[in-house]
Amino acid sequence: MQLIELEPQFNPPPQWIKVLDQSRCIGCHACTVACKSENEVPLGVTRTYVKQVETGVFPDTRRHFQITRCNQCANPPCVTACPVTAMYQREDGIVDFDKDVCIGCKACIAACPYDAIFINPADNSAEKCNFCAHKLDVGLEPACVTVCPAEAILIGDLNDPTTKVAQYVGRESVNVRRPEKNTRPKMYYVGIDQATLDPLAAQTPEGGLFQWSEQSNDLETGKVASGMPAGWTKNNSAASLLAYDVNHKRPWDYRVSLYTWTKSVASGAMFFISLMVLLGTLPIESILAQWVAPLVAGFFLAATGGLLIWDLKHPARFYLIFTRPQWKSWLTRGAFIIAAYGALLLLWLLASLAGGYGFQKFLSWLILPASLMTSVYTAFLFAQSKARDLWQNPLLPFHLGLQALLAGASIMGLLGAFANPSYQAASLWTIAISALIHLLITWGELALPHVTAHASLAAKHLTQGVFRKFFWAGMLIGGVLPVLLIILFSNPFGLILASIASLFGLLAFEHAYVQAGQSVPLA
Repeated sequence: MQLIELEPQFNPPPQWIKVLDQSRCIGCHACTVACKSENEVPLGVTRTYVKQVETGVFPDTRRHFQITRCNQCANPPCVTACPVTAMYQREDGIVDFDKDVCIGCKACIAACPYDAIFINPADNSAEKCNFCAHKLDVGLEPACVTVCPAEAILIGDLNDPTTKVAQYVGRESVNVRRPEKNTRPKMYYVGIDQATLDPLAAQTPEGGLFQWSEQSNDLETGKVASGMPAGWTKNNSAASLLAYDVNHKRPWDYRVSLYTWTKSVASGAMFFISLMVLLGTLPIESILAQWVAPLVAGFFLAATGGLLIWDLKHPARFYLIFTRPQWKSWLTRGAFIIAAYGALLLLWLLASLAGGYGFQKFLSWLILPASLMTSVYTAFLFAQSKARDLWQNPLLPFHLGLQALLAGASIMGLLGAFANPSYQAASLWTIAISALIHLLITWGELALPHVTAHASLAAKHLTQGVFRKFFWAGMLIGGVLPVLLIILFSNPFGLILASIASLFGLLAFEHAYVQAGQSVPLA
């Protein structure tokens, strides 16, 4: 008899998933209460809640429920965006978090397409539903599963075909939220209605009068309610009305808007001066090249770093970006790019002290790409924010680089308005052409139809909503006015006025663009 040697079987690790059977959910909010009790979630924030939407016309009306929480994605954008691995994915697929490492940068919140992450006001760290991992690890079910009276919340191992959740996914018609984001959610809905699944399908109650409370939708203060405002689009049904929801706060406020502007000035100043030096338009021995440009760039670069640290919920932990970097995050990459650019500026100033003009010409070739990367890396950071459709623009790196050139030419044109005539002419032409291209790119981005309803609504908030004053001020003061001033006054006086207008216009535009991108409800 011949013995056959069998290969050892490979048992894959469990892949935990949730199945939410909305045909059984009664909307009792027991899961919300149990979660708050189990995880000590303070008032004002929530890891899970039950969204409610009413459809139909009286008397033929129905109320639909949606259990809303983290989707435990197989491809989680929050993990990629986190600069210090405070958000991480376990071997069993659970996306968990480490509060002791979190720096409170809110990049994970900006990246989540489901608005499932929040900053806990008690400890200033990011958190969300983590599957009650502490209970699963000891063989217990999550609190929401235990408390649900209708057994509407099921958990199990997707790799085990004998589990009820695997049978649900394999045999039933299931839905996931926003599959187009390619996050591969592992939270499956059964019997869900599209009016609750789509955050823009239902209409927001007028005056914020929800079923149990009055909720603010004040975008100026950063609060974003779900649903579509009445009359804003024909995409939603008049017979779908939000009955209960939890509003969310924009993760990045005016400090991030201001950071994008200071970074444009910091990177653009030395980019423009280095270009002028290499083209022979400005002598490298001039005070503009030796001292004014590097000091201005250094000042605004320091302001950029200060704003970024100020925006952190744990500013004392900012050093963790350098000591435990997560290299897929563009927040980490950007921090090292800024540090490298700052080191080049320091070398330039040391060379100015030593009179090393030849070395500075060599540095100019290094400063050009370093300053360019400093200006454009934010476009890749915004692209990692998968939730924000307005920022998913392939032209954004070019646009940010152009804005940096415009800001750099403006600040150095303002400070060097009485330099040699060729430098004046170069500054005037750079400002005028950059402002015109900036206008054309913005017009093209907003005039053409948008791919998604989220991008369309964000653009409407930008041009017609609460941010319209900043946007149109940016377009007129920062785009149209500099060109008119340069046409009318092609002299130092015109250069000074055009430079001031461009700088203030860019500041207004950046604020409107950054805030409008976060104004669309996601849950």
